[in-house]
Amino acid sequence: MKSLATWCVRHRLAVVLLWLAALVGMTLLSQSVGTAYSNNFQLPHTESTQALNLLRAAAPKQSGDQERIVVHTTDGTPVTDPQVQSSVEAMLAKVAKLPHVTTIQSPYSPAGAHQISADRQTAFANVTFDVLNQRLSTADSRTFVNTALSAQGPHLEAAVSGLIAEQADRQSIGGTGLGILLAALVLLLVFGSVFAMALPLVSALASLGTAIGVIGLLSHLMKMPVFSTELVLLIGLGVGIDYALFIVTRHRQGLIAGKSMEDSIVTAVNTSGRAVLFAGIIVCIALLGMFALGVSFLYGLATAAAIGVLFTMIAALTLLPALLGFIGTKVLSAKQKNDLAANGPRIVGIGTKGFWPRWADLIRNRPIVPAVIALIIVAMIAMPFFSLRLGTSDQGNDPNGTTTRQAYNLLSTGFGPGFNGPLQLVADQKGQLDTQTLDKLAAAVARQPGVATVVPPIVLPAHNDEQVALINVYPTTSPQASGTNDLIDHLRQTTIPQGTAGTGVTVYVGGTTAIFADFAKVLSSKLPRFIGLVVLLSFLLLVIAFRSLVIPLTAAIMNLLSIAAAFGIMVAAFEWGWGSSVIPIGNPGPIETFLPVMMFAILFGLSMDYEVFLITRIQEEYAKTGDNSTAVRNGLAATGKTITAAALIMILVFGAFILGGIRVIKEFGLGLAGGIMIDAVIIRMAVVPSVMILIGKANWWLPKWLEWLPHVTVDPKEAAASVPPGPPPAAVEEPVPV
Repeated sequence: MKSLATWCVRHRLAVVLLWLAALVGMTLLSQSVGTAYSNNFQLPHTESTQALNLLRAAAPKQSGDQERIVVHTTDGTPVTDPQVQSSVEAMLAKVAKLPHVTTIQSPYSPAGAHQISADRQTAFANVTFDVLNQRLSTADSRTFVNTALSAQGPHLEAAVSGLIAEQADRQSIGGTGLGILLAALVLLLVFGSVFAMALPLVSALASLGTAIGVIGLLSHLMKMPVFSTELVLLIGLGVGIDYALFIVTRHRQGLIAGKSMEDSIVTAVNTSGRAVLFAGIIVCIALLGMFALGVSFLYGLATAAAIGVLFTMIAALTLLPALLGFIGTKVLSAKQKNDLAANGPRIVGIGTKGFWPRWADLIRNRPIVPAVIALIIVAMIAMPFFSLRLGTSDQGNDPNGTTTRQAYNLLSTGFGPGFNGPLQLVADQKGQLDTQTLDKLAAAVARQPGVATVVPPIVLPAHNDEQVALINVYPTTSPQASGTNDLIDHLRQTTIPQGTAGTGVTVYVGGTTAIFADFAKVLSSKLPRFIGLVVLLSFLLLVIAFRSLVIPLTAAIMNLLSIAAAFGIMVAAFEWGWGSSVIPIGNPGPIETFLPVMMFAILFGLSMDYEVFLITRIQEEYAKTGDNSTAVRNGLAATGKTITAAALIMILVFGAFILGGIRVIKEFGLGLAGGIMIDAVIIRMAVVPSVMILIGKANWWLPKWLEWLPHVTVDPKEAAASVPPGPPPAAVEEPVPV
């Protein structure tokens, strides 16, 4: 690390030019080639996938997405009025001519009688495509929606629901600019220097710009979800600014202690930079651990997020030292420079003035009380976690004014919420299909609790000596309701087996709603394996980093506590609706299916940032003194300000995304902001140091049979050398208003 930092400082112009070339080159190359983001969503060995595969084989034109065009009269005129009917049918004729549209079931057709509401003021048409939404361009999606909306008139509303409509009306994640602005404000307050404030932002933005260009190019080689860029921005902004903040803070402390500019930068990279390196590696391990889940949808997402973190980490270790070399002592505030000139060098963190030294003394003298109080608070916040329900929020949570939200409301009012997410029963049989069995099954399904309407079976043309039929089932509950999941389970486990026993007919429950239900089950079943893998790999890496077994074990337990608290906050807000009058979170509903996996990977990695930064400084102090209590006290006093400032920046950056329009990004924003607050303020500043004080020297115990592990931490000689020669500097605090 010393060699890397020294080279970057001495060749700072070359480093900056290389990063500038990478940023501009990747951006231009990505723009010229374009991107190929797509939601590659496959769940092998599930009923919903088997149903989809049957439709693709037997009737490819029926296997794509199904959208609903909803019309509603506002003046009480029936939708069957000749003038209204003429307008709607003219619009449907235009839709039928669009690319990839295969069939339209009109409410005015004999088979569409159930598509007109009881009050005759609302109707919907089912539009079937021959491709799934991810294979349809945004431009084609918008053309479809605009064509459907062309039927609107003075007293006739039209709206569209479905995944294609949602793709056409994709909302901005929002919050990016506000997050950067708030982060800049906090950095300015913390550092008191415009130059020091700008450096973390420049480092983070330069690395993220380059990373997004790389990710765009990589999207041609592997499937990456359409919101990959947004997620990378969300994670990378917080991580990149924090990594740079740690190094800049340590460099400023070195200058205040009397080091030369180059020595101070090299020491900062060699100490705090090591913490950044290990923290970044752990975040990448946690993200790439999602490959263990075996769900292709998450592969590209994990890769994109890991690339974003990797680039921010590399920038903090290379670009940032070069920039620090350019600005010299301007990284200090005017007050610090004047104080240094008047009073000489000072060591930051070992004095008794200020909040953090006093807090560190309290932890050292009475470790049990803060630990117990903090753990009780975390446990209370985490309690809602045990009510966690996974699922996919429906379009009733889309922002007001969107066509999908309007269609959802019209369907719910006119027919019932279940009409927003019909189930598809796909029947298969060798040879001639037993239609009598299908009719009986449809009748049996219609009698089940939770079923609003069942459409008579539609027999599709035979294919390869097999015949397939389709039965559409409309639940009484919304797609995100737990009652809909219960209905799917009941149909699969009871109604269908009883109705097809001994007939040779095989029936699968499919459709978009069933696909998302299966997705939740698949991820839930694999989540323990994923958590175990990430915790184990992180534990092993920390054993190498700190040459200890106790510290990595404590870190893993503390991380799990903070993550449970983050999920508790999310459940209370998004499932129970707490605070919905303050935070625009939409209707209460389940937590997005893939969010626990992503949240665990991100939060586990980010929690390790603070753990590694804190323990690295404590270990450095322990190498100097050999006294565990003094090391914990001094390490906490020296890093408490920086960690809480870094956490505040992350909280503001992540919290700003709550203002966006996409529900899943709001969930990420609130969960990450809440998790960071709990972890940095309560866990790292109270529980971890208290536990380390209580454990004593056993913190640093490593069995003799592990002595062969490489020494990758700060060497005791280097730690001792970090104190400038000459008379001991005065022990005062760096004035940082946190």
